[in-house]
Amino acid sequence: ITTSRRLAALFIPFIRRQQVLLLYRRILQTIRQVPNDSDRKYLKDWAREEFKRNKSATEEDTIRMMITQGNMQLKELEKSLALAKS
Repeated sequence: ITTSRRLAALFIPFIRRQQVLLLYRRILQTIRQVPNDSDRKYLKDWAREEFKRNKSATEEDTIRMMITQGNMQLKELEKSLALAKS
């Protein structure tokens, strides 16, 4: 294994962790814009539970797929909020 591959192997988990935390923060920020209190609580609990449930994932492909799915769900939530506001 080359030095650059060894460094990449060390940094990838760090980078993925940063991506997951950023996604979680963005989801919570978007949920705060939901006007209905019970909907907002439901979504917040759902997001918290999903992230907690997948916290122990270690497989790189699985984590990448979950980040992609989370970003798609975030975009759907943003679209729904935009439609509700218009």
